[in-house]
Amino acid sequence: MQANPGERDDGKVGSARRGVAQARRVVVKVGSSSLTTAAGGLDADRVDALVDVLATSRRKGDREIVLVSSGAIAAGLAPLGLRRRPRDLARQQAAASVGQGLLVARYTASFARYGVRVGQVLLTSDDMSRRAHHRNASRTLDKLLAMGALPVVNENDTVATDEIRFGDNDRLAALVAHLVHADLLVLLSDVDGVYDGDPGRPGTSRIAEVRGAEDLAGAEIGSAGKAGVGTGGMVTKVEAARIAAAAGIPVVLTSAVHAADALGGGDTGTYFHPTGKRSADRLLWLQHASTPQGALILDDGAVDAVVRGRKSLLPAGIAAVEGEFGAGDPVELRDTSGRAVARGLVGFDAREIPPMIGRSTHELARELGPAYEREVVHRDDLVLLRS
Repeated sequence: MQANPGERDDGKVGSARRGVAQARRVVVKVGSSSLTTAAGGLDADRVDALVDVLATSRRKGDREIVLVSSGAIAAGLAPLGLRRRPRDLARQQAAASVGQGLLVARYTASFARYGVRVGQVLLTSDDMSRRAHHRNASRTLDKLLAMGALPVVNENDTVATDEIRFGDNDRLAALVAHLVHADLLVLLSDVDGVYDGDPGRPGTSRIAEVRGAEDLAGAEIGSAGKAGVGTGGMVTKVEAARIAAAAGIPVVLTSAVHAADALGGGDTGTYFHPTGKRSADRLLWLQHASTPQGALILDDGAVDAVVRGRKSLLPAGIAAVEGEFGAGDPVELRDTSGRAVARGLVGFDAREIPPMIGRSTHELARELGPAYEREVVHRDDLVLLRS
């Protein structure tokens, strides 16, 4: 949106973004609306324009770029004769199957103009919440970058179900940025930043910087883009920016037409300052990408041990089990009122836990064997949802 509203800025934008141009490893996310027409189908000129910017930025200062690209479903609409994005999962998967090949082929041809090789990486939330799969994804991306290729990442919409979807590629981009230890995340869409109201309305201001939640207080954050071919909106972009910032990664949120300025450290869009420090990779995935397969209800003593004592969850502290899950699945840890206090990777199947409830590990080891003298959820596989 190219309007001339005012800006909310404290005069320190230049100094805050000084490090953007020096960022060596950058994750760039682009939305469907920036790559396709409203009727569906890829817009070759838009793809080429984005590739021109990324290839040029990549050559400056030996920069590495990972591209998280939406557009597979949107690209498959027109070839399949679909007038709009379908709501049912089966037709979405069919459109993704057709569109993903077209999307990667377009990127491959466009980047070839600069002698850049492209590698496709398709992920699901289920892949990333499991430790072994998480390591594989990390290894693949690192190796592609080390070999001089440019990874193009997308959710695997062809096989993903509602239960194992990231929901939008903005959140996926934030998690990928953490996974590859990025120095910067750039979120590109059809909106040139976060505004304190409708950007098309006179008197609204662009929020140039966000240091914390208070800087977004009172801002009207819309939930849909203009083109109507994607799943995200400003709400998902702001949430993705918060996830990355909490992991110590600065974020620039702007429109695709301002991509060059964003990557060069220019005063465009909204800059999110890092608000936290990097945590263990898979813990970020566990907190933001996993779908709990069940729940463990904790007594008051266990809640205190897990939340305030940062201890592992032992069988003695469990009051009840809900759902069907297997060992290694993500589960919620809830207090007796039903509030989720943590999320973790469980060490036992759901059917194994009921006989263990309220009993010590030593007692269980004597009766059932040494395999039961261990935690139900280890503290290294646990993230707190409230303190």
